[in-house]
Amino acid sequence: MTLEHLIRESAGEPEGALVLSHGRGTSEHDLFPLIDVLDPERRLVGIAPGAPITGLPPGGKHWYAVPRVGYPDPGTFASSYAALCGFLDDKLAELGIAWERTVLGGFSMGAVMSYAVGLGPGRPVPAGILALSGFVPTVEGWQPDFDGREGLPVLIHHGALDPIIEVGFGQAAREMLEAAGLAVTYMETDAGHSVPPEVIDSAREFVGSALAPSRG
Repeated sequence: MTLEHLIRESAGEPEGALVLSHGRGTSEHDLFPLIDVLDPERRLVGIAPGAPITGLPPGGKHWYAVPRVGYPDPGTFASSYAALCGFLDDKLAELGIAWERTVLGGFSMGAVMSYAVGLGPGRPVPAGILALSGFVPTVEGWQPDFDGREGLPVLIHHGALDPIIEVGFGQAAREMLEAAGLAVTYMETDAGHSVPPEVIDSAREFVGSALAPSRG
């Protein structure tokens, strides 16, 4: 299974992988430059997948249709979820990188898909989840499975002034994941629907910590 995607190669033998999934109406090119920012030493293979759905407003690529924020359309979500899981399973196997050495990250819709892949029933446990301005989806046919994910590192950032996905979604994700025993770091800034500069340093540290040798 494949999706359009970009790969940032590691400088040497890869120590793991960093997956960054884009938000609504953009493409795999949107977050691709952030891979170098979060992994400046190029220890990791960077993977930026492109969503499979086009033709929805406002253009660009989409992971699912949005009838209501927080509640993805079940049909489009299910097809993209299967496509992303299959693509990443195949790509990581091809690269020889285990899921426990892979950080899943994304912005907005990409954060939703990162939660879905990282917490989905029967899915492998990743090294960590970086969720920027997203939410844990409520959608028919999918629910989070926290069994075996105790202590999984998660970094959540949400802007208090976010007009697209309001900050309560980030707060609810924090409460849900903390109650399930995941190791949540929560950041809330005065940003809107964006990633402010002060979050970048924390995100870089998070990626490095999640993939530290002690967690290998």
